[in-house]
Amino acid sequence: DKVSIGSDAVVAAEALIAANGVLTGMTAIETISKVYGVQAVVVSIDPKRIYVSLKEEADEKHVVVELPEHQAGPNGERLCWYQCTVKGGREARDICAVTVAKAVEALGAGEIMLNCIDMDGQCNGFDHALMSAVSNAVTIPIIASSGAGNPTHFSDVFLQTNVQAALAAGMFHRKEVEIDAVKKHMQDKGIPARLAHPDKM
Repeated sequence: DKVSIGSDAVVAAEALIAANGVLTGMTAIETISKVYGVQAVVVSIDPKRIYVSLKEEADEKHVVVELPEHQAGPNGERLCWYQCTVKGGREARDICAVTVAKAVEALGAGEIMLNCIDMDGQCNGFDHALMSAVSNAVTIPIIASSGAGNPTHFSDVFLQTNVQAALAAGMFHRKEVEIDAVKKHMQDKGIPARLAHPDKM
């Protein structure tokens, strides 16, 4: 069994940083992981892109990443930092996704489900810049979320970033792609995947 923590994880990360990294043992992440183990705690991070033209335009506490040309900002910006949100994306906080990821790992999270508000529902693929920045900063598994629209998006995120899992919802709900078709595609690309009905493929 697993427990997913969202907004509270961002607040806990902010508190940890304010306390100079001193653990209190009082956060939900700490208490749950202490009793049930870190594998029981999944933190969901929901950031949005804040585009900048120069790295210096962002506060130095934020991790700025480079974007591929086809994902440049509205004014051609090739850089951004990922601002975390709470309350279902309705409220932005002055903390970046990489910082939150590192903090929740220190608090005892066992996995991170990493979304990208900008990519959600676009069906243009996962945000590789975000996935790479966060997965390279922590040692716990990252689950890629937001943006998948076809089987290639899954193989791409596994082959081009260090995420350990990936998910999609809309493309499956709309019956645009079957789950086993995605798994078969990944197998064809040399990515391990367990087929539910191997005899039908």
